[in-house]
Amino acid sequence: MSEDGDRRDKLIGAKEKWARDGRGLTGVPGRDRLPPGQRLTRDWPVLDLGIQPNLSTGEWSLSVGGAVETPLQWTWEQFLSQPQSDLVTDIHCVTTWSLYDSRWTGVASGHLLKLVRPRADARFVMLRSFDGYTTNVPLDSFAADDVMLAHSWQGEPLTREHGGPVRAIIPRLYFWKSAKWIRAITFMEKDSPGYWELRGYHDVGDPWQEERYR
Repeated sequence: MSEDGDRRDKLIGAKEKWARDGRGLTGVPGRDRLPPGQRLTRDWPVLDLGIQPNLSTGEWSLSVGGAVETPLQWTWEQFLSQPQSDLVTDIHCVTTWSLYDSRWTGVASGHLLKLVRPRADARFVMLRSFDGYTTNVPLDSFAADDVMLAHSWQGEPLTREHGGPVRAIIPRLYFWKSAKWIRAITFMEKDSPGYWELRGYHDVGDPWQEERYR
């Protein structure tokens, strides 16, 4: 096994154990800025599956389909031609760190929804990444007004290790739902678990409810 493969297997095994053991759960209710069981960090940790796709903007594309009236596909140039939004959010990782005041630039999910027009029976979305990662998200969470497909963080292009050229930002959910290196969005009538959800993590992932694990 390669060194990268060994590292990936160890990472996956550790996170599956966290799900089995309920790591980080406190049972403490609250609605302060810092969700229960979280600790504040000033750095942005790098977490992935041991693969960091090295995509140029010329290679990147996004396809959107499934239970929608108007499927679409964007090149990088088409993505940048869409209305751009700025957003400042806190982010919360299931591994118990939180980072305040991240400033993002990108395309709001609300704009995307207007273009593709989800069918009346659409209830969920599956986010798919260039590294093979997937995560499922309720449609109403994806449609929230602070969700976007971001290409910049703190005024600079997203780096490769943090999901550049484009990643999803869903700040109301644990950050494993904010898929890096996003390549496709599939609207679904029925829920279907993604990568970590198949490995013991919660289908929704609300930090305020400590929905870390199933």
